[in-house]
Amino acid sequence: MTAMLEIKDLEVAYGKIVAVKKISFSVEQGQVVSLIGTNGAGKTTTLRTISGLLRPTHGEILFQGQRIDQAQAHDIVTMGLAHCPEGRKIFPRLSVEENLRLGAFARNDHSAVRTDLDAAYELFPILGERRKQPAGTFSGGEQQMLAMGRAMMSRPKLMMLDEPSMGLSPIMMKRIMSTVSELQKQGTTILLVEQNAQAALKRADFGYVLEVGKIVLSGTGRDLLTNDEVRKAYLGED
Repeated sequence: MTAMLEIKDLEVAYGKIVAVKKISFSVEQGQVVSLIGTNGAGKTTTLRTISGLLRPTHGEILFQGQRIDQAQAHDIVTMGLAHCPEGRKIFPRLSVEENLRLGAFARNDHSAVRTDLDAAYELFPILGERRKQPAGTFSGGEQQMLAMGRAMMSRPKLMMLDEPSMGLSPIMMKRIMSTVSELQKQGTTILLVEQNAQAALKRADFGYVLEVGKIVLSGTGRDLLTNDEVRKAYLGED
């Protein structure tokens, strides 16, 4: 496997407050890689910086060997890196299908876009059944499906998912996490930020633990699940 995404000594600050403190990690092609940590650890800031919404104060971000840390967010999407943000950020007054089509804003291949719409409806049948319905009338879990479907519409090589199970019922969380595994099977590389550490690490090939902006532990998902520090801090076990 080759590194699809490389983060080298990344530092990100909000004014004088340093939120991410020179972290380094990589995501190999075809993997699910999880970032876990408490609120304020720097997970969301890391994803927002990778996707071009924030600028680092130090370090490099390479996607498929090309530096992207100074690239515009829309250019990063066209390179094949999609970001499914925390809180879904769907457009509530637009229909389901209009939201999905916005994910393909940079594409001109209309027949392929139609094919990808059909693929999103196959993966999430509820979206197809209610494609003309305003997205704001959906439940939280249905909106998460829509946000993931929208990210898929850019045909990403790597998809970043920020807290996809936040606020969802256990049944819906299981469905969303199963979709993560399905996307991996279809060939999409995944960088997953998730507070439900157990669910994330069960599906992760590799994981990193962030605390106050620093990576303090790393290892395979299986190894982190059995790590005493992780079990006590993030899995609620003594």
